Parts: sequence; structure tokens; C-alpha cells
Amino acid sequence: MINPIWLKTFQTLVEVGHFTHTAEQLFMTQPGVSQHLRKLEEACGHPLIQREGKRFEITEQGRAVYRYALEQQAQEAELLASLSEDNPHQGICKLSCSGAVAMRIYAPMLAKQRRHPGLRIELEAAPNTRIMHQVREGLIDMGIVTRAPEEAHFKVEPIGSETLCLVLPKAHTVDQPIAKALGQLGLIEHPDAMQYLALYCNQCGDPELANLPLHELPRTGYINQLHQILLPVAQGLGFTALPYSAVESFADQDALATHSPNHAVVEPLFLITKRHRELPSRFTAIKTLLQALLG
Repeated sequence: MINPIWLKTFQTLVEVGHFTHTAEQLFMTQPGVSQHLRKLEEACGHPLIQREGKRFEITEQGRAVYRYALEQQAQEAELLASLSEDNPHQGICKLSCSGAVAMRIYAPMLAKQRRHPGLRIELEAAPNTRIMHQVREGLIDMGIVTRAPEEAHFKVEPIGSETLCLVLPKAHTVDQPIAKALGQLGLIEHPDAMQYLALYCNQCGDPELANLPLHELPRTGYINQLHQILLPVAQGLGFTALPYSAVESFADQDALATHSPNHAVVEPLFLITKRHRELPSRFTAIKTLLQALLG
């Protein structure tokens, strides 16, 4: 790495054109200027000036180093300017959430990016544990989770909710108790299936489902791609539990049926950020948009 002090001395020498005047401008001695130049030439492996008495000419290598010095100066000025600038419509926004939430928010966030090309939206679908890890390690700026973390290094805010539903094949005629029907169908698993199913059974107000031994249910499939979870259900291969928004976005809804609960089952959503980390102003607008979409 080229020493920036030597580089500054050389840049000043080229612009001033005189060793003594360079030393005066930099509050150095003339031997000090010569020493910086010699060390810079050693670092570059080439002579940077050609002395002609009290005058000098810049070599081709010296011109290249001078251009590099100007570029470094411009980049430093740009950096310092950007540090004091907080444009609400410019910069990268990194966010993680569940696949179901991603389906609800991604298109509107892209629409915002189209209105403000300086923004760059980076969205990842992930389970709660991964989202918390990403926020904790500073890998993402914001996360949306379904369970509020208790760790002190998170800032947690309610952001909205998801309505959950129990999804069955429409071709499956349920002329028997729901618990027995689920046992015959079997569960199509996905990363959040058991969490959704447990919440649904506990909150739907159906005593039969409240007492359902979830871990004894047969498993008839597994898929971790949200947009494909309902394919085996539509083909009569099993049932699953999902947010209602995922069912709404499924192409073949006519092949599906949803259980009618006595009480709506709502899962809260929490926005998490790293405590004591001050986010740029662009995230205020992102948060407002998320509240509108998920509230």
C-alpha cells in the first residue's frame, strides 16, 4: 500500500514545481520532501521525476502516480461528502422475512425502488432463527419475525399480523371429524408448518383440534419453496397450515378448501433491528411502507 503522506507530498511537488516551496506549503524541510519522494519511488519501483539542475521533469511513471493521487483525493472528498449526506431515497435496504410476508411486500417495495432508482431493495425469505442471526450480526438492516426475541440487543416493534388457515384438498370430502380427516390426509410439511399448525389448533376455538396430537400426524411430503407448498395439497396428497395470503396467491385456488375456525387465528409480526444501531433516513420510509402493507 502506498503511503498517503508520501503521495500527498509528491502531488504537492508536482503542482508547486519547486522543492523549497513544497516544503513551505507542507510545513516541512526540503530534505524531508526529498526523503518522501525517495521512499515513494522505492515503493513504486520507478523514478517519478528527472532532475535537471534546480528544475525537474515528471517521468511517465510519475504522471501515472500523480493521476492516482488526484483520484484518491477525489474519492476521499466524495466519501466525506457522503458521510454527511442522508438521502431518504438512496442506498441499500437489506431485509429478511418469511416467504409468506415476502409475497405480500416485495412487489410494493419494487414499485418504490422504481420511483426512486437510487434505492436498492435486497429481500431474503428466511425462518425466524436465521433472521435474528442476520440482524444480530449486522448482515441485514431489518427483519420481520413472528416471535418477539427477548435478547437485549434487539429493538422490537409490532408491525402487523398474518391470518393463518388450515388448507385441505377440495376434492377430499370431509364427512367425518376434522381431526380424523387430517390424520387420513397427512401433513405436507414446510419450514414453518408445525409452528403454524400448533398456533392454529390452539387458537381456532375447536376443542377437537386443540387436543390433536400433532407429532403423531403422518407426514406425506415436504417442500421449502412457498409457491409450491400448496401443489401437493391441491393434488389431494395432504393438508398444511399457511398464512391466508399464501393461499390467495396460489394459482389453482379452486382445488383447495380451508377449514372454517370458530375464532380467527392471527399471528403477530414484529419488526426487529439491532439495538443502538441508528439506521439511515431511508429506513423510515421503508418502515412506513411495511406498516401500511402488514398492519
